Amino acid sequence: MNLADAFQRHWRPVVLLFWVCTVAYLVWERWGGIHGFALGDTDDNLRIMQVRALLDGQGWYDLRQYRLSPPEGLNMHWSRIPDLPIAGLYLLLKPLFGGMIAERWAVAIAPTLPLLIALGAMALAARRLLSPYAFWLGPAILVCGGSVRAMFAPLRIDHHNWQLAMVAVVVAGLADPNKKRGGITVGIATALSLTIGLEMLLYLAIAGAAIGLRWVIDRAESLRLAAYGISLAGGTSLGFLIFASEANRLPVCDALSPVWLSVMLLAGVVAVALAWLRLDSPWLRLVAGAVGGALLAGFYALAWPNCLGRLEGVPPELAEMWLNNVREAMPLYRHGTTTTIAIATLPAIGLIGYLVMLWRNRRDTDLLVRWASIGAMAALAAALLLWQTRAAAASQLLAVPGAAGLGWALIIWFQKQRLMLVRVLGTFAAFFIVSGALAGQAAGWFDKKEPVSPGRQAINRANNTCPTPGALRPVAQQPKGYVLTFNDLGPRLVTLTHHDAISGPYHRNHQAILDVMRAFRGDEANARAIIARRGIDYVLICPNMSESTIYRAAAPNGFYGQLSRGRVPAWLEPVSLPANSPYRMWRVRR
Repeated sequence: MNLADAFQRHWRPVVLLFWVCTVAYLVWERWGGIHGFALGDTDDNLRIMQVRALLDGQGWYDLRQYRLSPPEGLNMHWSRIPDLPIAGLYLLLKPLFGGMIAERWAVAIAPTLPLLIALGAMALAARRLLSPYAFWLGPAILVCGGSVRAMFAPLRIDHHNWQLAMVAVVVAGLADPNKKRGGITVGIATALSLTIGLEMLLYLAIAGAAIGLRWVIDRAESLRLAAYGISLAGGTSLGFLIFASEANRLPVCDALSPVWLSVMLLAGVVAVALAWLRLDSPWLRLVAGAVGGALLAGFYALAWPNCLGRLEGVPPELAEMWLNNVREAMPLYRHGTTTTIAIATLPAIGLIGYLVMLWRNRRDTDLLVRWASIGAMAALAAALLLWQTRAAAASQLLAVPGAAGLGWALIIWFQKQRLMLVRVLGTFAAFFIVSGALAGQAAGWFDKKEPVSPGRQAINRANNTCPTPGALRPVAQQPKGYVLTFNDLGPRLVTLTHHDAISGPYHRNHQAILDVMRAFRGDEANARAIIARRGIDYVLICPNMSESTIYRAAAPNGFYGQLSRGRVPAWLEPVSLPANSPYRMWRVRR
């Protein structure tokens, strides 16, 4: 057995070793953030609060966040699934290192667990689509995608990394030539992803449609279709029973609720019914599939008409004031050339790779359909970048098989050359080209390096300084109270202090978000009325944080605008903070 044979035969330990090395690098890269508990995203902060609440005895099905908008709390649409590895790691490490260190290491390690699943799934996909010897390309290209790699980095404990891992498993299932196993894999991974959240719903729908079309093309695919239908219906049912919160047992549109449970159950029944039909003509199967799809769409439209619009269901005022202005909800091309190149390079290479693989396998129906199924998901993800940048991580992940296919074709060509130097350098060059590893450097060529304006410097300084433990420590030393502060600062405030806040950027809580925005954008009398109605004890601002610039621009003479200029009403009493504090804080006089 030569080295290449041994390498591919023991591919699982190789992937595991690659994961260990990747995790070691990511921990080293984020070491300062781990030590400083730098949960940079609002969702990451609220995730650890959800875990803390669970460990403190909050009910399994009660996912309300009572530290925001007390006493009723904020209604969260999340799932307990991402809580489990964080809580498990904390309980495992606490007896060894104490609670504080255990929590830091739990949030450092937990995001890397779905990374192992994603790496293994991409290795499997490469083995099944290309060659057993090509397995290493999948994991290697995956970690070169900056957006997708960031989702698995330490401290990124929100649920998106688990959803991305499940999409990677769906890809491996679509690539599986074993019909029964492939159908079960896609069905279970889809059910798990939907139980965690609905963000990947469009990609999962494409995967389900692809399995149906494979049955249309080849009746022998009925086993795959039936296995998919049974595992999808059974998996979503178990997911709903075990993980659906009290709020999600109502017919809400933005989580696995009776709405989507009924749709997935019907989808499973339709899939099994179609697989049971003995239709020899592909045209008859196409008609039957179209009828099944129409039945599913019609049921959804008639049974749940309230879910035909945006699933968030936010009122127009909130959409205009907040949701439409969220940075990740903007199209990629609005983020500048550097960001666009860094994000879009790998998806573009992946689409080229899919086209090449479709052409090369045009006479192999089985491989052609497998490539087309996954390529359709990748094409959708790339197209969604023109709508919202939040598709960046999924588009890079789904580009991996296509990029791997293109890279493998180039490597095979280089390996056929006579000169060893050409073979070696060509292999390295092929990898760096298809992985998009040089995208960041290439993006820098287009960066004009314009000087940062003083205003932008102030915003960057505030964004970097205000959420730090050191900056919030003097705030935490004040007597416990209910605080009016920015929506984006609320989750961090409750994570690092004993204070409560009104809100965070979570779409179910329309009134809480609007109260904060109206308080800061309205006049003093309006702010005082909201503060009195909610029983607020403190007002806390961090001038120049990104959210504050929206208030200042929209209402220069509003409540926030007045506070930022030092025009403080008599009913607010200054709280003494260190001279170098980025915060300004006032106590409400009763």
